[in-house]
Amino acid sequence: MDVMDAIYGRRSVRGYTDQPVDKATVEGLVKAATYAPSSMNEQPWAFVVIQDPKRLAAFSDRIKAYVLKRLKPDSPLAKYRDMLVNPDYHVFHRARTLIIICKRPNTYNGEEDCSLAAQNLMLAAHAMGLGTCPIGFARPWLAQARIKRSLSIPGDYIPVFPVVVGYPGGETPPVQRRPPEILLWE
Repeated sequence: MDVMDAIYGRRSVRGYTDQPVDKATVEGLVKAATYAPSSMNEQPWAFVVIQDPKRLAAFSDRIKAYVLKRLKPDSPLAKYRDMLVNPDYHVFHRARTLIIICKRPNTYNGEEDCSLAAQNLMLAAHAMGLGTCPIGFARPWLAQARIKRSLSIPGDYIPVFPVVVGYPGGETPPVQRRPPEILLWE
């Protein structure tokens, strides 16, 4: 797949089949992520992979409760309240794989670099016929010390980019994009 086709064709998929993603494929996605550029070539990323559907379902319920408990009326997330209270809503969209990209400590621009790694991972997944979706709801919950411990994430590492991966359950139409806002062009 041409890189421009991957960029323009990738979608955030919110419906997956129950077909698991095999270990070799996940390893290939993680390897693609590590080929992202990074400040001073620090390669600040570390990865957590969860493929247990029961654990993902339990995490989904706990994340929804966590977000709802802290949701303020003026928050940009307030518009998702009805979705979050729906018992059928699954934060991970029932994908079979969650990959959490974490930032190692004492790195320069580590969070930005982890986001670049995530983009590599998502483009590679698209090129392989897989779907992905960043899961921003999960970040604050994953950053809690007890959750990090349960996932073998060292205390000084930061979960930056949780992304689900799976086989799309159907077509995802494109989303209209705004034209770029160019502040200066000399």
